Amino acid sequence: MKAVLRHASIIAVFLSMAALADPGVGPGAHAEAPADPVLEKVLAANAQADWRRSQELLREALARDPANADYHNLYAYALRKGPNPSLDQVFKHYHEALRINPNHRGAHEYIGEAYLLQGNLAKAKEHLSALDRMCFFGCEEYSMLKKAIAESEATRK
Repeated sequence: MKAVLRHASIIAVFLSMAALADPGVGPGAHAEAPADPVLEKVLAANAQADWRRSQELLREALARDPANADYHNLYAYALRKGPNPSLDQVFKHYHEALRINPNHRGAHEYIGEAYLLQGNLAKAKEHLSALDRMCFFGCEEYSMLKKAIAESEATRK
């Protein structure tokens, strides 16, 4: 009898966990998070390699919301991709994104790529290790930074 109760309790726990983990349960379960119009415009500008427009949009967005890690990350990215990037500003904004959200995968990938621009392979690998810890089953950010590091190492030989 005790074994039956124990098994029933275990099954009840697993069913409860499954119900909590299923976002398809409850009112509004399939509603998507509202899109961020700033990010939509920035991603459109980035797709056109319009780095100045992206920078402009993100400067304005950061003035309104300086605690937004995504804005800092994408601003640093747009600075880095644009003409004559100030790596001091690039690193400042990547670091701020990571201060706000230490697990920001995009910021870890992009700061790793920025370190490769400086020839700092060790720092790039630190961020690859951080992504490895965060991405238990792998993630695009990890794969992209790993590829960039491999390419950097190949050109050094």
